[in-house]
Amino acid sequence: MNTIIERRSKPRTLPSRLIRLDEVKRICGLSRASIYGAIKRGTFPPAVKLGRASAWVKQEVDAWVEEQIASTRRKDRS
Repeated sequence: MNTIIERRSKPRTLPSRLIRLDEVKRICGLSRASIYGAIKRGTFPPAVKLGRASAWVKQEVDAWVEEQIASTRRKDRS
């Protein structure tokens, strides 16, 4: 019984939420082909497979957008 209590009492880090492709496209402004191309190149967060469906961790997509903004601003200052 202690084992069950110990498992439940350990803090979990859960993603903020999972979002589908349409919302990813709205957030980042990229097309489906651009998103999957960037995933293939390793420059965009990969999707999480949910059976036959795909979803993305919203925090990862938001972080990607923030990095794009920061990268552009760094280039502007140079």
